[in-house]
Amino acid sequence: MNKKRNLVHPYIPNSVPEIKKQMLEEIGVKDIDTLYEDIPEDLRFTGEMNLPDPLPSEYALERHVSKLLAKNQTCQENLSFLGGDCWQHYVPAICDEINQRAEFLTAYAGEPYEDHGRFQTLFEYASMMGELLDMDVVNVPTYDWGQAASTSIRMAARITKRTEVLVAESISPDRLLIIRNYCKPIIKIELVKYDKKTGKLDIDDLKAKISSNTAGIYFENPSYLGCIEDQGKIISDIAHTHGALSLIGVDPISLGILIPPSNYGADIVCGDIQGLGMHMQYGGSLAGFIATRDEERFVMEYPSRLFGITTTAVEGEHGFGDVTYDRTSFHDRIEGKEFIGTATALWGITAGVYLALVGPQGIQELGKLIMQKSQYAMKKLSEIEGVSIPFFASSHFKEFVVDFSTSSKMVKEVNKALLEEGIFGGKDISKEFPELGNCAVYCITEIHTKEDIDRLVHAVDECLKKEGPK
Repeated sequence: MNKKRNLVHPYIPNSVPEIKKQMLEEIGVKDIDTLYEDIPEDLRFTGEMNLPDPLPSEYALERHVSKLLAKNQTCQENLSFLGGDCWQHYVPAICDEINQRAEFLTAYAGEPYEDHGRFQTLFEYASMMGELLDMDVVNVPTYDWGQAASTSIRMAARITKRTEVLVAESISPDRLLIIRNYCKPIIKIELVKYDKKTGKLDIDDLKAKISSNTAGIYFENPSYLGCIEDQGKIISDIAHTHGALSLIGVDPISLGILIPPSNYGADIVCGDIQGLGMHMQYGGSLAGFIATRDEERFVMEYPSRLFGITTTAVEGEHGFGDVTYDRTSFHDRIEGKEFIGTATALWGITAGVYLALVGPQGIQELGKLIMQKSQYAMKKLSEIEGVSIPFFASSHFKEFVVDFSTSSKMVKEVNKALLEEGIFGGKDISKEFPELGNCAVYCITEIHTKEDIDRLVHAVDECLKKEGPK
């Protein structure tokens, strides 16, 4: 009779005790704890992990995971108005078709030198982004907006040799956490208040906090709360007067209707390209960009890859490849300015496809459409008893705050009722911005029809009319 083998989660490689024992003998180690001796005892988990029994067959495992995934509710079967930095835009089929081609999907950041197609597509992406942003230099995408903003701040500190950065208080709380994590303990982050009536940066507070130690001022336009910041030139001038840099975060899809930050004094522009042809993917498909002027003091502080164009030995041909590669962490892992990964290069190619397809006129028409629809939604929602729109007098692009404070319902109650009607309500920011009250960020894009918005308004109205539990 065969001796029963002690299997431990068979779909985890090398988890069979006999195999682990052979591997330890091969490298001359008696106990696996020897491999972890550099880890302090107080950081080690010494208990038993509460893991379920393993599913030995691939079919059983696939069936189990499929059941878990089936619990998710997506924007395919529901109507979504969720705001908060991950947006549902229309994704042309050609974007998915091209980014799933094997030479793009499987290649590692275009590293093989014969992989000229990937180099060129990323160069074309950067060129179109540069035109949209009115900037000369755009990097190969980094992980997300949070990292792009953090890197922009680190760049500003290195350029100015200063150790403090002012950040608008209206920033996404998640992004602020990433920034603090990236900058601690090298750079001090201090928040600048926003005007509770307009949602815009408080200029008086900015003037009071800026100093000779300020490396830069970071704000976003539109802001996380959806407000368009029309004080950009004033903010940039204040920064420059004190020898600091103007750092501006932007949703690139808004630039079809808003002037680019370079026109009101931006030195470094960053943001996320998720809206340019990428599905939301359960909050994924994020990819950050950084853009500057073509000046050595900026270019040499990029930690990420930059692709350029050059002539080749063959007359009439052009080649594409890295610019100043030796400044990146790929070249020098130990002394690199920052470590930058390559997980999102594929999204740069996707955004390039989207921008080439939409074109300058298309991006302008798209911006107008989004702005018109969002204004309609704001107006209709504001007419519901128990609903108000903070910062209503300010201009908005596609996101705006909805306040339910004068109603008898909390945001989570409203969202639960909306979900029963097949609608995802706005992102609850009651805890993120308690000073605003019982609020949520709603988002309107080109995918929403007038009928969709009217359906939302009707559902919210019906929800607020119902009596809550006694």
